[in-house]
Amino acid sequence: MFSEEYDVIVVGGGHAGAEAAAAAGSMGSSTLLVTMNLQTIGQMSCNPAMGGIAKGQIIREIDALGGYSGIVSDKSSIQFKMLNKSKGPAMWSPRTQNDRMRFAEEWRLALEKNPNVDFYQEMVSGLLIEGDRAVGVRTSLGIEIRSKAVVLTNGTFLNGLIHIGEKQFGGGRAGERAATGITEQLIDLGFSSGRMKTGTPPRVDGRSLNYDVMIPQPGDEQPSRFSYLETPILKEQRDCHMTHTSEMVHDLLREGFDRSPMFNGRIKSVGPRYCPSIEDKINRFADKSSHQIFVEPEGWKTVEVYVNGFSTSLPEEVQFNALRSVKGFEKVKFFRPGYAIEYDYFPPTQLRHTLETKIVQNLYFAGQINGTTGYEEAASQGLMAGINAHLKIHEREAFTLNRDEAYIGVLIDDLITKGTEEPYRMFTSRAEYRTLLRQDNADLRLTPKGYAIGLASSERLKRMEEKQSQSNSFVNFFKKTSVQPEDINPILKAVGSSPVRQSDKMFKVFSRPKMTMHHMLQLDHVLDFAEANGFDSEVLEQTEIQVKYSGYIEKEKNNADKLQRLENVKIPDGFDYSKLKSLSFEAREKLNGIKPVTIAQASRISGVNPSDISVLLVYLGR
Repeated sequence: MFSEEYDVIVVGGGHAGAEAAAAAGSMGSSTLLVTMNLQTIGQMSCNPAMGGIAKGQIIREIDALGGYSGIVSDKSSIQFKMLNKSKGPAMWSPRTQNDRMRFAEEWRLALEKNPNVDFYQEMVSGLLIEGDRAVGVRTSLGIEIRSKAVVLTNGTFLNGLIHIGEKQFGGGRAGERAATGITEQLIDLGFSSGRMKTGTPPRVDGRSLNYDVMIPQPGDEQPSRFSYLETPILKEQRDCHMTHTSEMVHDLLREGFDRSPMFNGRIKSVGPRYCPSIEDKINRFADKSSHQIFVEPEGWKTVEVYVNGFSTSLPEEVQFNALRSVKGFEKVKFFRPGYAIEYDYFPPTQLRHTLETKIVQNLYFAGQINGTTGYEEAASQGLMAGINAHLKIHEREAFTLNRDEAYIGVLIDDLITKGTEEPYRMFTSRAEYRTLLRQDNADLRLTPKGYAIGLASSERLKRMEEKQSQSNSFVNFFKKTSVQPEDINPILKAVGSSPVRQSDKMFKVFSRPKMTMHHMLQLDHVLDFAEANGFDSEVLEQTEIQVKYSGYIEKEKNNADKLQRLENVKIPDGFDYSKLKSLSFEAREKLNGIKPVTIAQASRISGVNPSDISVLLVYLGR
């Protein structure tokens, strides 16, 4: 069946696996995607949404590099929102509500259009290893398929165990079996592993809900999109709704705490801190009398509804009784109860920044196998693993992103350098250069890089260069053009800003806190210039940010440049830290374990102090 050797085999068809296969195939590698169920490629296992705080920036970055998650999200969206618009642009985060069935369908169709991607449905039970190199996979039927590189994206399937109250059964997702064999082989090869937990809420029948007593949550009046390409913009949207729990709901849930696997010791692994179950919220925030519940439709036509904020592993009758006491849910009918799932992961300090393992060459890990949570985090890792698998087997330079270049760079550096003992989720606060890493400029930051490695198309590059040229032109217009008091003062008065007494450069006036592009376009010569050049909303937004935040952006660039000097100080491969007695014992232990590539990476390792970095710099002659 598989007489020829593939360039890349991707194991798993979730968000990480789909991006990995798409990237490797698009760059020219013959690629095989092996998954246990071809009907669940790109499946949204939890909430039917993409993006959100910091996660929306990641989807924009994936798109800018030439990945597919942004395109698929746009084609299947039922609502679009730009979150945090009341804050500065570094915090603006796009989010889509998606049609779950269409999302998976769009991913499947996108992959099928790639002539370099083949598909096979079966469980991978082991890896083919020769020496210290991965050379293929073995399936549960005993079929051996050879390749030059393997990308593991197993999600929650490795020895997955599902919990509902006191009941537990093997599974990687509701209705799907767990994957076995890989963990045991990797441990035999010298990898360390751990267990993590995540959960999901009940799915219910929307026809049984009373939306009249809930608070509508509509999308943006002028919806945007994720992709920098011409994907469809929503002309109509579906509302989400919000309701709240109550003390009565909490009391009903507490009645089942003695049968909760989270509290009675059945679940020993760590769950996501920032996406706790409803029982965990009640326990940790006992002073709160209510918690928000977001009622999210699963698609355009289906009546299935996702109960966001009610993730639980309590017994099904406890879930049902408590949810029936939530406002608007008095007559609720369940499609399926919520559950928790435990699964194997491998601490990501065992990886290089390319996501290749340190122990086995040409073997890459991406997604929840690395201890992350979230579609977006998984997709970005899959993209980078697919890219680097292709580059390595074609003897090309590895592709990595620094912390000042992308949220993807922050994510991978955090995982490789710091590791994680709980499911890792991206936040804007994790990025020290978030003013540079905005959602609006992901294409300016990353499309040239994506094009250089052969992933982003020439069409993407052309659109990016045109946007950059136009926004630079508009910024220069504001810098060179003066405005007269009689023209600008009525606008300044309307926004409560002090008037000008003489003509001044538009750039200076525009930089005032209360002035926006909307106000500047009220000036005839500004509007004429914008219309004559055909500036679209992206150019207007980019120009406004460049004018109003130029000082902050420049300061952050300077800080990044200073720290970049440490990124350029390389540590020799195989360096033995144990011989440097001036290093603290903890620093020696951590440095020998993680094996940082640069001084900057070493400085970010927990337990490595500035004095340890000074010792290293002296030893390296710096």
